[in-house]
Amino acid sequence: MGGVCKETANDSVEAKGVPKNVGLMWFRSDLRVVDNTALIASSRHCNSVLAVFVSTPMQWHEHHVAPIKIDLIHRRLVVLRQQLAKLNIPLTVVEVADYEQTPQAILELVRLHNIKHVFCNKQYEWNERQRDSLTAQLLKKHKIEFSAFDDECILAPGKVLTRKEEPFKVFTPFRREWLNIYRMEMPKVMAIPAKLNRSESLDTVFSKSCNQFTYPACDSVRWPVDEEAITQRLRTFCEEKVAVYHQKRDIPAVDGTSCLSPYLSIGALSPRQCMAALLAEFPLCFDEPENGAFCWLNEIIWREFYRHLIMAWPKLSREQPFQNWTRHVVWQQSDSMLKAWQQGMTGYPIVDAAMRQLKETGWMHNRLRMITASFLTKDLLIHWQFGEQWFMSQLIDGDLASNNGGWQWAASTGTDAQPYFRVFNPTIQGERFDPDGSFIRTWVHELKDVPDKYIHQPFLWNQAESLNYPRPIVEHKSARLRAIDVFKQAKSFMNNNL
Repeated sequence: MGGVCKETANDSVEAKGVPKNVGLMWFRSDLRVVDNTALIASSRHCNSVLAVFVSTPMQWHEHHVAPIKIDLIHRRLVVLRQQLAKLNIPLTVVEVADYEQTPQAILELVRLHNIKHVFCNKQYEWNERQRDSLTAQLLKKHKIEFSAFDDECILAPGKVLTRKEEPFKVFTPFRREWLNIYRMEMPKVMAIPAKLNRSESLDTVFSKSCNQFTYPACDSVRWPVDEEAITQRLRTFCEEKVAVYHQKRDIPAVDGTSCLSPYLSIGALSPRQCMAALLAEFPLCFDEPENGAFCWLNEIIWREFYRHLIMAWPKLSREQPFQNWTRHVVWQQSDSMLKAWQQGMTGYPIVDAAMRQLKETGWMHNRLRMITASFLTKDLLIHWQFGEQWFMSQLIDGDLASNNGGWQWAASTGTDAQPYFRVFNPTIQGERFDPDGSFIRTWVHELKDVPDKYIHQPFLWNQAESLNYPRPIVEHKSARLRAIDVFKQAKSFMNNNL
């Protein structure tokens, strides 16, 4: 696996007295001690290690990061500090405004503690790559080594390529090649590094650590952050739910998904850990594409695919569509329509239930993400960027690659675009995946007394006038035809102006 070290827990360096070789482990979206490539490398090559997490509130604001996700990160850092302390690695948290100020903050920490080598795991988004490049250049001027490792994906970006040595643009052939490579390499979960010698000179960083983030607060307490709870959730899912995952994953009223995405997004859990747990229960899942285990494996590979895409096409991190011709789509601008969608007041029960779930909990079922995204981009014909930003501002598991990939898929501006077919009928989607309205009634309290027969179209009910619920803000049939026509015009314009 490209960039991944082969070190194990038995490869630690023994040293006595004052450390001669101090390393810095820079944590970002990899908040764990298990299966952490850069952490293992730092422990292998250095006598003593200091760990740091850099808080960047202005950058988070610019990237629309949800307050509930930042709270999850903050709570996880408390656990991470305790775990690292057992390895004699002190963790400090420093705060700067944004990525532009981050390189200098790293340099100051390096100079303060006489650090010789900085270690981190790569992030593939454009701004993060620019930050790391500037940091590496600055450290080089001061003769400080900088090592970045591929750790966020099971198979690193650039490793899964076509016969022409080019990145894949379509998921299915990507998955086929990904599975071929995985079978040959079978990347394993790496052990926790061995305990290092304690350095009293480094222990002082605890007193200088930032204990609070300068960022809006939103409680994430319903999501446990301790190691045992996270690994148990993974284990329970693989043992008890994966077998029927393909049958239940699209039903929002049923607890049929893994709910592991928040932990993957902050790196409290690695994709390799997920694969190991899956294969421990279903070692033959690669050869059984009709079962639930392969279905969940498929989702893991989708996550990888979107990360490979943003690495190969930086424009995806810069608010640009994958399909250039979709730049000519004439989107509608309606603040009232957008607000109705955001607040769950569209008059389409399944859409409104999903949007209210998101706003109240910071999480949304994946099938519902597709339904609501299709509704915004096709029924309302509002630009996908508004939806992408809203989701990021609310989701506890929000990350650019998956969120952007999902939105561009739904909007037919991304890879494998299907503008003339990928227009979900919100009423039919509700009838299919929430037939008795259980999920709808959980979140749209105005409809709790509506009979099952009318729950997806409550205004057909003879007592509809008593409902304090909005009528549909758009008629789906005509909206669908409008969307298809708009996309056809955009493609025609592009073809005529080549």
